[in-house]
Amino acid sequence: MQCDRRVFLVGLMGLGACAGPPETASLPEFSSFITGDAVRHSIEQGADMMTNPRRLTGQPWETARLIQSLEFLAVELPNGPRWSVILPMAQLAIPGARREWRQAFGIAADARAQAVIDSLSVLRNAFAARSLSGAVDALRPPLFTPGGQQTLNLLGDPPPLPRTRRALLDARLELASARDHDRN
Repeated sequence: MQCDRRVFLVGLMGLGACAGPPETASLPEFSSFITGDAVRHSIEQGADMMTNPRRLTGQPWETARLIQSLEFLAVELPNGPRWSVILPMAQLAIPGARREWRQAFGIAADARAQAVIDSLSVLRNAFAARSLSGAVDALRPPLFTPGGQQTLNLLGDPPPLPRTRRALLDARLELASARDHDRN
């Protein structure tokens, strides 16, 4: 059984035990790539979307793509050791904002990130196929509450997400700083 480093150290001190492997998630856009940095892409794309949130209005498939990226980042950043060096603030801020976007879109608090990502992939594919009923069906309770058309309406008219926005914009700055540091 694998452990998070912190849990392992606590266990060594006799104060706890391993809680099992950490949650994992992947994005469908990166499933066929051998290389490619889904974290950097998700941060850049998410920060762009949050810089001009009006571009999400009336485009629930784009909001779905943003949420997929956020869910992926919320799982990947805390579990990827390299991110503690490159993105120490984002490693805390993005998972910390997860509650905000989950509440805003009615995503179950205990939902696995991959289940959310997969459901939103079905939604995006349904929109690509011009199937409104398929998009509505992708948003079923208990994963999404109230689910269906009501959740689709939320995705089409997303509320302000100030904590999420700040986390993504700060993460983009951290990325830029890391790139500048690597060049010098």
